[in-house]
Amino acid sequence: MKRILIVDDEINIGLLLSKFLTRNGFEVATATHGYAALELLAKEKFHLVLCDFRLEDTDGREMLKKIKAAYPATGVIIITGYSDIKLAVELIKMGAYDYITKPLYPDEILNTINKALETQEALSKKFANENEQALNPKKEKVSNSSALPEDFVLGEDSASRELQKQIEVIAPTNYSVILTGESGTGKESVAKAIHLKSSRKEKPFIAMDCGSLTKELAGSEFFGHEKGSFTGALYTKIGHFEMANGGTLFLDEVGNLSYDIQAALLRTVQERKVKRIGSTKEIDLDVRIIVATNENLTDAIQKGRFREDLYHRFNEFNIHLPGLRQRGKDIMLFAENFLKVANRELNRNIEGFSEEVKECLLTYNWPGNIRELKNVIRRATLLTETNKIQLKALPLELSTFARASAIESAVETIQSKPSPKKGLKDAALEAEYETILKVLKEVNFNKTKAAKILNIDRKTLYNKMKAINLE
Repeated sequence: MKRILIVDDEINIGLLLSKFLTRNGFEVATATHGYAALELLAKEKFHLVLCDFRLEDTDGREMLKKIKAAYPATGVIIITGYSDIKLAVELIKMGAYDYITKPLYPDEILNTINKALETQEALSKKFANENEQALNPKKEKVSNSSALPEDFVLGEDSASRELQKQIEVIAPTNYSVILTGESGTGKESVAKAIHLKSSRKEKPFIAMDCGSLTKELAGSEFFGHEKGSFTGALYTKIGHFEMANGGTLFLDEVGNLSYDIQAALLRTVQERKVKRIGSTKEIDLDVRIIVATNENLTDAIQKGRFREDLYHRFNEFNIHLPGLRQRGKDIMLFAENFLKVANRELNRNIEGFSEEVKECLLTYNWPGNIRELKNVIRRATLLTETNKIQLKALPLELSTFARASAIESAVETIQSKPSPKKGLKDAALEAEYETILKVLKEVNFNKTKAAKILNIDRKTLYNKMKAINLE
């Protein structure tokens, strides 16, 4: 039996809808506030949510965002008392199945609900298939959905196989995990892989970016608050710990948290209980915690910026994610994956990459890692006019890098050949070109930085680059 949650602060409408849908074979629950609806969703599985846009403690936009983040396979229909095409388009883009206006007509509602449930059932199957593919990359290299980041393919290189082995070992346990590695290496993807391989896979996976939290907001975001508990607390808010109850809470950039919040976090982790700000009621927690950082937390401990006791609570298992440049031929595996995703997104049919582009992708140092590669491929897919991605479709820093590599090879070839007639001027020019190339590489082809290091203006640098075909 399909389960539907009705969220409407008008009690009579909720009751009427509940009776009507129950008579039509659905199991129905109702909530009059957003926080109450989110509590129900955390405890029980619902196939569809009918949510009024205007609620006392929040609005349909915020509810939609939270529901789709925590329960992507749950359908959402927004109900409102007025018609607004612009708002309808915005909500559907955010993931709502449909947007219907009051007064509500039984036949129309029933028809919309049945279609929404059919769509959600198809999406659930799609999620299940793609999750399976994501966790078994040898079966199918491409694995993407709105529930999974595009960088979810783990890869087949030795570094990737070692990473996958660690995920397989730790996933079935309840250990807390610290993920380390440079920015853009796919730490959230690995956290999701651990969650999906665990017994918690049917429960919420809640991701939280600690890097964007202010000290004032952090407590409310972690633990939630009661209405009126402080100035500006206009409604009850469920915190991320509570939202993740039964599932996994992923804390990204955990090293950015203030010392005070670290202390409150330690108490919650130790006691496995959470209390909303302004409340006396303690809520029991069953949450697995995975944290990520691109800084050295042991250094932060020595400098007094991170609590050692909290670090040891998190560090029951540690996984280091290698940079993309360390993952060998997996670079092309990721690139092909992103190309397929971009083809679908942009309705293109690009078949692959030119040999020049492949060489460039494999030799570039990728300071932005997987995230940078994804952006490069999406951009190139949009700009490519042929059936294969060419060098000119890549961003300037990559195409410049490719030219520099070619010129560097040529310089090395010239240097390796004896040339008794080489004059002082030739040697000086050769040394100048080598210096320009060296500096450009050091700053990832940022010409402003390069000009500053070389102590010349940008125009002079451009002219010198043009002279060696390095525009």
